[in-house]
Amino acid sequence: MIRTLDLDLLRAFVAVVETGGFSAAGQRLLRGQSAVSLQIKRLEEQLGMQLLNRTPRHLALTADGEVILTYARRMLNLNDELISRVDEPEISGLVRLGAPEDFATSHLPKVLARFARTHPKVRLEITCELTLHVLDRFNAGGLDIALIKRAPETGLAGKRIWREPLVWAAANHAAVPTDGPLALATSPRPCVYRQRATEALDSIGRPWHVAYTCGSLAGILAAVRAGLGVTVLPKEMVPSGITILDDAGLNLPGLPDTEMALLEAPSPGIAAERLADVIMREITIIE
Repeated sequence: MIRTLDLDLLRAFVAVVETGGFSAAGQRLLRGQSAVSLQIKRLEEQLGMQLLNRTPRHLALTADGEVILTYARRMLNLNDELISRVDEPEISGLVRLGAPEDFATSHLPKVLARFARTHPKVRLEITCELTLHVLDRFNAGGLDIALIKRAPETGLAGKRIWREPLVWAAANHAAVPTDGPLALATSPRPCVYRQRATEALDSIGRPWHVAYTCGSLAGILAAVRAGLGVTVLPKEMVPSGITILDDAGLNLPGLPDTEMALLEAPSPGIAAERLADVIMREITIIE
């Protein structure tokens, strides 16, 4: 007998994962914490599997939960695309979005393509620049939505959508000296990754110098592959051909996380508001 899953239960599950807890999920869904907890219990009963490992201080997906999360997001995306097409077929206009190059190329294309299919009358104008330039353009009124990199401790305005664990990366382990000055390949100042790298090295007294500076991610990666320097990248953005450096006696300090935040202009328009909602829903991840 064919079973039909309740999309509300799937939406509650995705909300819990994306917000990191039942209370925050309840705020998103306009439900009480106990109601959300009950929805997760009902979903686990319907599926016959445990989706979340829960302790008083920690929440994590089980192996089954990771698989179900992928399907849940796909089902909700299709549902929301259909509802948007039916309820808001006339949304139109221009949405100007700015984002750092690495984030724009790795996380945004599928989200933007899905939004374009759902809202065919909306024209997207995407600008990829360093965070400093994205922020300047946003503050000057040139963007409706801005995605910026920031240090969590700065307390800047905006909604956090992505937490980025950072790693040291090089052509290979042999390209990194175990002592002496460390050659860095980085973006120009001010750059959160560059700041994280230099402050971490200073904290252990390791000398360094910037051997290669480039505003393009492609340029930095080319320099790293050529062995011109070590760089700092979000762990999941390290491409093939570049090695994530473990300790291995290389005298490299740990790196604090950074995060991505979303900024919306005052009164950005309904099309920009819809895109911001989609980005928040589809890119936000559990810590």
